Amino acid sequence: MTIRDAYGSDRFGLSFELFPPKTAEGMTSLFQHVDALVKFEPSYITCTYGAGGSTQDRTLDVISGVREKFGLPVATHLTCVGLTEPEIGAYLARALERGVENVVALRGDPPKGETEFKPTAGGFSYANELVDFIRRDFPQMGIAVGGYPEKHQEAVSLAVDLENLKRKVDAGADAIITQLFYNNDDYFRFRDACRNLGIEIPIVPGILPVTNLAQIQRIASLCGAKLPPRFVAALEQHADDPAGQFSAGVDFAIEQALGLLEGDIPGIHFYVLNKSEATSRVLSALPQFAED
Repeated sequence: MTIRDAYGSDRFGLSFELFPPKTAEGMTSLFQHVDALVKFEPSYITCTYGAGGSTQDRTLDVISGVREKFGLPVATHLTCVGLTEPEIGAYLARALERGVENVVALRGDPPKGETEFKPTAGGFSYANELVDFIRRDFPQMGIAVGGYPEKHQEAVSLAVDLENLKRKVDAGADAIITQLFYNNDDYFRFRDACRNLGIEIPIVPGILPVTNLAQIQRIASLCGAKLPPRFVAALEQHADDPAGQFSAGVDFAIEQALGLLEGDIPGIHFYVLNKSEATSRVLSALPQFAED
């Protein structure tokens, strides 16, 4: 199954995002968590890689392993950072050889220690160029791109950000997966703005269930996501109680997911951070995934 087949009037597209562990022990732990998540029958599972392709081989190990062990469609993340067009093509060819049929195509963030994106000579400057290349040279692959309900941090305005997104869609993207957010109104406003611009492909909300206040404050600061004051207050009530923070975060994620489902979404993409407990609890509270 490719990403273009994951969403439809009779299909709810559930997906999980992983990252490649640094150790053999981490890989073992990851597969144990994936084993707990696959009972929810995801449409596909994605995996990121390090800046400049630093963990590309481990990314392929993760997703090809998921595909072989669980029989699930998988997607590799792919960025423009530090790679030439031939290197990107070679990576995609290796991915196809290992049964990877989907790509999450992104421009990518600057490498650690740098403050701005710098195109690689012989590579791509923008995600729409990457999408165009994949669609031209690897037409069999499904393609998802990123969307930003609260605007990409580097965009000068939401209107400009939406025009950039439209270029990615016009280049051949099959679906949009959003950056994490914690105010559903931001997602619905973003979806309406996309539709007004003629973007008709599925716009899939990305959710990161919070399990630790300090961690989410750090992540949110990096991507520009706003944390609702009432949510922060609920987490701060359990500042010295990790279990309490976990429960408050899961409760908020359940509330958020239920609110999104009422708005007729095509699916949900969970940023699981290589863990299963929080996402499992959220999904178990949703009508279509709750056990009878």
